[in-house]
Amino acid sequence: MSRILITSGPTRQYLDPVRYLTNSSSGKMGCALAEAALALGHEVIVVTGPVELEYPSAARVHHVLTTDEMLFTCQREFPQCDGLIGAAAPCDYKPISVSEQKLSKTGESLKLELWETPDVVATLGATKRKDQWTVGFALETEDPHFRAITKLERKSCDLIVLNGPDAMTSNQNSIELLNPQGIAILKSQGSKREVAEQIMAIIEQKLITTSEVSSRA
Repeated sequence: MSRILITSGPTRQYLDPVRYLTNSSSGKMGCALAEAALALGHEVIVVTGPVELEYPSAARVHHVLTTDEMLFTCQREFPQCDGLIGAAAPCDYKPISVSEQKLSKTGESLKLELWETPDVVATLGATKRKDQWTVGFALETEDPHFRAITKLERKSCDLIVLNGPDAMTSNQNSIELLNPQGIAILKSQGSKREVAEQIMAIIEQKLITTSEVSSRA
């Protein structure tokens, strides 16, 4: 049995007390992966942004709001885990300054200055031990394979799941699971539950079993 850390859902970066930047990630893929991992007998820890769904009761779930909070929680949990599946879609930018009061309309344009938020999977991947593995997600709209492989390398992932924006709010998904050589070792389309089960089967075969054999050697 492995202990698997799964990130899920979006994060929010506030502009003022009521407005924020985010994306349409629903957390459904992360939830499906948690269910699939549990069904294989693994221990699951989920770090999730705000979503309107319930994760499996057998999983230990940490709720966070911002990308920094997601990273902080993952950095605390990851050293005790065997692997990471980064299914979340953390908000990539945050405002340089956050207004303490609600921004009022003035009739003029509003200019936002944004910083990049930390990359959760890349940060964890850079610190993983030799006996740990990481699987990332790449949601791409342009040059998908090139961008996904670039992310795999930059984030020190062992595998990366490539999908598109149609998956964000849908119950369905269409993915390719790419290895470090850029080869699609899985192509799957169907319900997120079906896709998650197939992804977990590959992770079990390629990463978990291999890691267990190496640790016994």
